[in-house]
Amino acid sequence: MSSEKITVNSKTSQALSGGSKRSRAKLDKKNAIMQAALELFSRHGVKGTRVEKIAALAKVSKTNLLYYFNSKEQLYIDVMQRLLQVWLAPLASFNEEQDAIETINDYIRVKLELSRDHPAESRLFCMEMLHGAPLLEDQLKSPLKELVDSKAAVINAWIAAGKLAPVDPYHLIFTIWSTTQHYADFRVQIESITSKNLDDPAFFENTLSNLQSIILQGVRPN
Repeated sequence: MSSEKITVNSKTSQALSGGSKRSRAKLDKKNAIMQAALELFSRHGVKGTRVEKIAALAKVSKTNLLYYFNSKEQLYIDVMQRLLQVWLAPLASFNEEQDAIETINDYIRVKLELSRDHPAESRLFCMEMLHGAPLLEDQLKSPLKELVDSKAAVINAWIAAGKLAPVDPYHLIFTIWSTTQHYADFRVQIESITSKNLDDPAFFENTLSNLQSIILQGVRPN
């Protein structure tokens, strides 16, 4: 009986291990498809990108791609939703108990790091906005708006407590977004003028220091 139990447990373990490997393989394949889609969407937009091109770059068949994502548009929306989750997580952490200046200072750094480390995502989001966000309207009108409204309320609480100078919280958030994402969206322009980009550690730190100084001088209480 003891030997039989060991045999059964061993088979169960192998089955679970096999299932885990299959789950990992599926996840890896899905991530590869989304990464390939991101690269092509950020260069050509959703209309200029063919499913066949995404499948080829991801090294999967078109049929396999459509098993994970039922259409190119759904794949695009999933890529954009993942992008928004990564981008908005730092803003979501704002709360009234934090030190306002320190929190905004750190937020500027994180946003600039995202522009350095995820330029394709930034360019894709910019492209979507320029085209009127036809596929992201629901995401922008509910989850994004609700988050920004709630964090604007946190900033207003900081202002009421004397932690920040009186500024419009929405314009503060927009200013941080636009200044940090400029270095990804207009990388070619930055490089043509400075011959540098955020991959240069010294240029990154100099850019960060200047952005923090410019923005924080405008919100630091007197």
